[in-house]
Amino acid sequence: MGEKKVILYTKIHCPLCDEAHKLLQKLQQEISFSIESIDIYQDDLLLEKYGLMIPVIEVDGKEVDYGLLSESKVKKALTNF
Repeated sequence: MGEKKVILYTKIHCPLCDEAHKLLQKLQQEISFSIESIDIYQDDLLLEKYGLMIPVIEVDGKEVDYGLLSESKVKKALTNF
């Protein structure tokens, strides 16, 4: 089925975003997936959509979790085929 693709919507100076990235890196040790970080301030539409929600984790095009992230929720999305 191929490797899952995770997009992390983020911004600079965002402690929650840093935590989200650490969480994804931890999960990568047991699950194979790629991470792409996107700064919402580089795109007005993303800024409008996610401004107050970030960090937002998207797995294969589906929003999985945002804000204070749940490791179990993210892990379930990554292992759910």
